[in-house]
Amino acid sequence: MTERSIGLSAESLAQIDRELAKYPADQRRSATMSALRIAQVEKGWLSTDTIKAVADYLGIAPMAAHEVATFYNMYDRKPVGRFKLTVCTNLPCALSGGADAGEYLKKKLAIGYGETTADGKYTLVEGECMGACGYAPVMLVNNHTMCNHMTPDAIDRKLAELN
Repeated sequence: MTERSIGLSAESLAQIDRELAKYPADQRRSATMSALRIAQVEKGWLSTDTIKAVADYLGIAPMAAHEVATFYNMYDRKPVGRFKLTVCTNLPCALSGGADAGEYLKKKLAIGYGETTADGKYTLVEGECMGACGYAPVMLVNNHTMCNHMTPDAIDRKLAELN
């Protein structure tokens, strides 16, 4: 497939090809999560057309890629802000200030969970356990950067860094 037919850059396709090379030729489906992540990094989110194009590139059924994209919360099925902030509010984080961190961000950004600021800069998401309970409260930035001990001061510093 060409860059034009899948809508991804040559660099992203090369990254997907590197992921595919990790698996036997008859197990291309194993690269689905990585391929979707690569597409999302480039596109900012995963449209139905992008998911189908990734599936076609991998040579798997579109429904197989769709199942992955809709099961895991790290895949965005609608546009998000330049910075997606996911706050863990599961019980250990909630008891250690996660709920407070979420409320602080809601007030500071003037949005609720699942919303994006008017300028398109931030999307706030309530997240499930991130496996970092000892560092609670935690926040994930753009699905890749884990921030811990997110007190109001720490949140303010992180937001300043993102500007």
